[in-house]
Amino acid sequence: MEQQKNLLTIEGKDKLEKELRDLIDTKRPAIIKSIQEAREQGDLSENADYDAAKNRQAEIESRIKEIQNILDHAEIITESTKDDRKVKVGSKVTIQDLSEDEEYTYEIVGEVEANPDQNKISNLSALAKSILNKTIGTTVEVHGVEESYKVKIKKIEN
Repeated sequence: MEQQKNLLTIEGKDKLEKELRDLIDTKRPAIIKSIQEAREQGDLSENADYDAAKNRQAEIESRIKEIQNILDHAEIITESTKDDRKVKVGSKVTIQDLSEDEEYTYEIVGEVEANPDQNKISNLSALAKSILNKTIGTTVEVHGVEESYKVKIKKIEN
């Protein structure tokens, strides 16, 4: 079975690569040193420092593998031509929620980069699925949440 591609912006890829370098070059050596120092304290069966360091090492190694897997299966979202006025992954979209008469701006990103606190929504979210490949002025109904609601696309930045 083929691995699903991880959609990433260039910024998202750079951020993951930077985190990976920090984990490999800084955090991994530091935790190895902590484990060695804890071992030198003697009896490992009752050594809380050793246990904590080993747990932290497992977390670091797990995150390294996770990032490497994401990057190994990454597909970079590229800029589109200026003629393309449809919503796509990588677009910043301003929508009007017709039930609240409020406007919101979201960036549609791959699942790995999604961060609602930064208004970055996954291309797999109900809202994104509803507006993908639509144009300015289009009104769509968003399903997959507690109640369906309608939004109108006001602006698209590709």
